Amino acid sequence: MSSSKNVHITNLILRALHESGGAAGAATISNSLSSMGIVLHPRSIRYHLAQMDREGLTVCPARRKGRTLTELGKKELSRVDVIGRVGFVSAKVDELGYRMTLDGNNDSGTVIPNIVLVSQKDFERSIHFMTPVFNAGLGIGGRIAYKMYGEHMGGIMVPRGKIALATICSMTMNSLFIKAGIPITSRFGGLLEMKYRKPVRFVTMIDYKGTSIDPLKLFILAGMTDVFTYAQTGDGIIGASFREFPSIAFEHVRKLLTVFREKYDLGGVIILGRPGMPLLDVPVNEGRTAMVVLGGLNPVAALYERNVPAEIHPLIGLEEFSTFLKFEDVAPIGRRTVNAL
Repeated sequence: MSSSKNVHITNLILRALHESGGAAGAATISNSLSSMGIVLHPRSIRYHLAQMDREGLTVCPARRKGRTLTELGKKELSRVDVIGRVGFVSAKVDELGYRMTLDGNNDSGTVIPNIVLVSQKDFERSIHFMTPVFNAGLGIGGRIAYKMYGEHMGGIMVPRGKIALATICSMTMNSLFIKAGIPITSRFGGLLEMKYRKPVRFVTMIDYKGTSIDPLKLFILAGMTDVFTYAQTGDGIIGASFREFPSIAFEHVRKLLTVFREKYDLGGVIILGRPGMPLLDVPVNEGRTAMVVLGGLNPVAALYERNVPAEIHPLIGLEEFSTFLKFEDVAPIGRRTVNAL
């Protein structure tokens, strides 16, 4: 393609197809792009899909069933991701936070999920390994959601033979604070060393503005977490993020944390700093206060650590808060589902 505009559109369609979780047609792709604030009509998308078919990037697996990415298309998307998505996480957080509708004043609305796809046969085993993690308070509250084959979770359609599990992303807390008038800045995601269930230090960190992938997902895939061991012993390496807010809002933040916990069962702030003071040896700017928030992917990290095959999709759309159930209510469902297979 000679036009840089056409190349950009191709890249957008590649990404939308990847995030669809299966075959998708022009209308589905158009809706997906619309959710990201990009208006591209189905007729235009069909034109570009035809060109992408000719270039070997996409293929129509069955008549009138939409397109999927070819291996060449997946390679092209990987190349685009490497060179074009620095800062993507920060931008995605801002976008989803703006679109999220739960705002602290209502009892319903959308939140930001972290989605993981596992085999249906691994549903019960996944719940088993997540149980001590939730019991140790390592989630953003104590809720989890699940969807079966053919249903949609966030921006994903659950493929055949899979179940989608979702935890609440820690960026949901950012959005709730911002909607309450408190500007929260996410500085970095990292791995936090814990001793005797107390935070000691960040052992590594990645700036959200300089990464093309969610930092905790990267650490999980690299095998750098030790969440399951921490849940059982109180010592280990867990995912967390470092955030700042204006010190003048300190008391307001403390009150809101109580409201979020009591009203929505949303928590996750592991330590709240003092105004203007470093936190865990990380300096803060003048007039700012730091907080350390647990990673919403910590329960998912336990699956990787226990060798459960899983496909992680953080920051991919929104999900109704009502979809999330108390974790202890989902465990029996997992057992019934597996026994019925």
